[in-house]
Order: sequence, then structure tokens, then C-alpha cells
Amino acid sequence: MQYVKFDENRPIDVIPIGRLAIDFNPTDMNRPLSESCNFNKYVGGSPANIAVGLARLGAKCGFIARVSDDQFGDYVENYFKNDGIDVSHVFRCENGENLGLTFTEILSPTQSSILMYREGVADLQVCVDDVDEEYIKSAKAVVISGTALCASPSREAALKTLFLAKKNGVVVIFDIDYRSYTWKNKDEISLYYSIAAKNSDIVLGSREEFDLTEAVEGVCASDEESAARWFSYGNKIVIIKHGKEGSVAYLDDGSAYKVKPFPVKMLKGFGGGDGYASAFIRCLLEGWDMIDALEFG
Repeated sequence: MQYVKFDENRPIDVIPIGRLAIDFNPTDMNRPLSESCNFNKYVGGSPANIAVGLARLGAKCGFIARVSDDQFGDYVENYFKNDGIDVSHVFRCENGENLGLTFTEILSPTQSSILMYREGVADLQVCVDDVDEEYIKSAKAVVISGTALCASPSREAALKTLFLAKKNGVVVIFDIDYRSYTWKNKDEISLYYSIAAKNSDIVLGSREEFDLTEAVEGVCASDEESAARWFSYGNKIVIIKHGKEGSVAYLDDGSAYKVKPFPVKMLKGFGGGDGYASAFIRCLLEGWDMIDALEFG
């Protein structure tokens, strides 16, 4: 069933814009980061994770980003290429900006944290000149990451992507993706998140992220009220996540679907939401029934 209309004539399924970085995950786990000595290197950043997840599920993906002009920039580009992700709009920084680096601390299966290096970071240098209307028009959908809205010039590039998508009948998926770094205050967060949410077709986020998005205009008392607010601006699907309690997908026809997570052996508390988004979006593109798409996610 098609809950959102995708233009099947577009050659690219999804183009995310935003954070493209590197994660270092320890191989010697269950100890403080100060005692971890060995790490595996991966591409990271929520929109990058979504692109990789989609590509591995068979979707054709592009990406809009800036990366460092060095061997780490080579690494993330080659990582994308190996998964078949188009990198024609992944550009190199020109003023020495570095890729963001994230080191994961895994104290236990239920305790994890991250140490991030994001001063003068490359992904926030993507600018309006990097956003090409013809490229946007080639996609069925774009993913706007909330982190891309936290600072200029990335903020303007993300908004240009959103408005060009709306102009050209490209589905806009807003992944709220709240991270505290770089934002100045909660009013700023709410203002830019609400601009994106009011111009999207699908919004995904946790209850906390919806509260941040709604802060200036008034936080809704319930998930149902939040969904109704964003439907009033034209959204078709609103997904509100509650961690281990599961998630609910609200549809603009008044229906709602709830799923709980499958039990798994947990290694760390990060990245699950990106895998969820990848699988859910892929199922929407394939026209799956909503409950099946949620369960697959």
C-alpha cells in the first residue's frame, strides 16, 4: 500500500543531506574509554548510516555533504562507493576542516556513551552552492537530518534541499536527530526543527525530540496531539519513538500502528534508530503495509 506518493520515474531512491563522519568503536569492550586500546573504524553520522542501511537493502542512494580533503575523506568516499552510494555531490572542504570523529565508550551492554570531536567540523561546511536542483529532482525522496540545521552554512543548505524537494514533488523525510552540540539554546532548536517539520511529508523522532521541536509553539500533551499538529501542516506519517517501549506510526487518515522492539543481545545504545529508519523507508518505497514496515524496521 502506498501511504506516500513516490515518483517511480526518478532514478535515485533517496538522497540524505548532513552528517558524514567517522566512528571508532572499541574491540576491548566493557571498560572505560580511558582503558580501551583497540578500535574498529566505521563511517558514522545518522544520515550516513541511513544511506548505508538503505543501500544494503537494495535502494539506490545519493548523498549531499562536505568531507575533509585528506585520507579520512578518501575513506568515507570509498566506503560509500563500496555500497553503491553516489558520491557525485560529496565535496571536499577547502579550508582545512576535519571530519567529525566519535569514540564510543561501552562500559556494559546497558551503559554506553560517546566522546565527539566536532570543532571546525567538515559536515557543517556543506553550503547552498553544493545543493543542485537537478540532483534533487532525480530523487524520489530526501532525508533532512536535524543536525544539519544546527549551524550555518549547513543550515541553509539543508533548508534549500527541503524547499527544492517540495518544489519538485520529492518526498521530504525529516529525521529530527537531536544532538546537543553546536545548538545555542532550545528556542533556536525549536525554530529550525519546526520549519523542517512544517514542510515535510514524514517526521521521525523520539518523544524528547518532538518536545524540542514544539517548544516555542507549545509542547503537545500527548503523541496523538503531536501527530495532529504536524498533519495540519501537510505531513502524511508521524513516527514517535519511545525507546524500549516501542514506537507508534500515526497516519493522516486517523489510523495508528504500534510495534515493540524485538529482543536482542545489546552491545551499545547507539545507532539502532538509524537502522530502523533505513528499513522503514525502504519498505515505504516498496509499498509494504504499515505494520510490516514498522516490524521490519
